Amino acid sequence: MFGKNTLMPYMLDRKIKTLDYVIISHFDTDHVGGVLYIMENMKIKNIIIGKQFETSENLQKFLDIVQKQKINLIVVQAGNIINIENNFYFNVLWPEPSKQITENSVNNNALVCKMVCNNFSMLFTGDIEEQAEKELVSKYKSTNILESTVLKIAHHGSKSSSTEEFLDLVKPKIALIGVGKNNNYGHPNEEVLNRLNAIRCKNL
Repeated sequence: MFGKNTLMPYMLDRKIKTLDYVIISHFDTDHVGGVLYIMENMKIKNIIIGKQFETSENLQKFLDIVQKQKINLIVVQAGNIINIENNFYFNVLWPEPSKQITENSVNNNALVCKMVCNNFSMLFTGDIEEQAEKELVSKYKSTNILESTVLKIAHHGSKSSSTEEFLDLVKPKIALIGVGKNNNYGHPNEEVLNRLNAIRCKNL
């Protein structure tokens, strides 16, 4: 179990015993499985999730733990701002209930938010795919809202995400790609890496 064997020991080794905020992008097991264990075994003050459009076993278990542990649950949608402290906040960019995506719903309606801390910014994208990226491009193309220093690449670098139009608006200097070693999915996709190289973005 990732939460018990990896995540909890990692935090305890760094003397972390309380979490002020936890953000969950969506409720696929690879995004929330380890967090459920942490919720049951560590003090968490606040958890932020996006507005949910369908239920699941993971979501129900999550809600049960929230109630049992008396964790403050914050449900957000596009347009919300989460203020952490002075000059440090999260701008929620997705999901948008009026534009709910029915195809690959869990992935495409995952929470997307931009962290801003002074002059540094990072865009968190969950597992959104091309359809959600197109909605974000359409909504924010005339602004610099998507532009971020660091981009957490969507869906583990899958070929279904990180479109050229989306990357052109984000303009990341650094891209973070979360993948399992020798994974069976071929992540990250070579075309995605080529698109990142084309905009001279450093991949980590």
